[in-house]
Amino acid sequence: MGTVLCLVSAAGFGAMAIFGKLAYEAEVSTLTLLLVRFVFAGALFGALIAARPALRPSGIPRRSLLIGLGLGAIGYAAQAGLFFAALRRVDASLLALLLYTYPAWVTLAAFALGRERPTRRRLVALALSSVGLVIVLAFAAGGQADAIGVAMGIAAAVTYTAYILVADSAGVDLPPLTLSALVCAGAIGTFSVVGVAAGAIDLGFEGEGWLWLGLIAVVSTALPITTFFAGMARVGPSTASILSTFEPVVTVTLAYLAFSERLSAAQLVGAALVLAAAMLLAAPPRRTSSGSGSSP
Repeated sequence: MGTVLCLVSAAGFGAMAIFGKLAYEAEVSTLTLLLVRFVFAGALFGALIAARPALRPSGIPRRSLLIGLGLGAIGYAAQAGLFFAALRRVDASLLALLLYTYPAWVTLAAFALGRERPTRRRLVALALSSVGLVIVLAFAAGGQADAIGVAMGIAAAVTYTAYILVADSAGVDLPPLTLSALVCAGAIGTFSVVGVAAGAIDLGFEGEGWLWLGLIAVVSTALPITTFFAGMARVGPSTASILSTFEPVVTVTLAYLAFSERLSAAQLVGAALVLAAAMLLAAPPRRTSSGSGSSP
């Protein structure tokens, strides 16, 4: 069951770029998409918390409240904004692979900050991810990929890296769903202010757009977050992270079915290297039979 829940989570996240492309075809603006996504998702998280008394904190510490809102207003809002802005410029399959370099960025940052020590396995994983990314980009659309879109995709991965590292170091002691609700609330604040200031919130899009926005909020936000936490509780964080590598596979497959997007043979090799690096970084270290083992 834990494996199934993690795969459901990966599939939900993997479908988000497809739903986003379809929403754009229905003339939904980027800021409208982002605001509606987090309003819907935040309402769903709030309903889940209200329905389950065990998830209701007796009192959220002021520090945790501010950190949760800040993570959403700054970190997650920036990552989501870059992701969906890039989605207007590049193929969904290419963007999924660019974003999924974040495990390597996290590891590299952890080395630079002294949080982790370099090991042979981690260095190999970084090399695989770097080579894979170079191959994917070198053969992207015959070398004609939108440079700004690619830069935004990589920036989204780097921003997500910062978000993960800050969230990890902040030490927020809150139930995951409560933290998710606060993150959504922070993102709603950011996109409300930016959208109104830019005059970019427009609900006059085609009616079909509401379907895709609803699917982004439910299938690609609330559902994958809750199923990932539930799956991780059953199989552990390392296995859950490895199973999450199914996410870009789902995106690439759905992009082919929905938009006839194709990766070249060389890009498929690069994609395999990126995914292999993610699995290598997520796998738990081997231990010796005496129990005093170290990472290879």
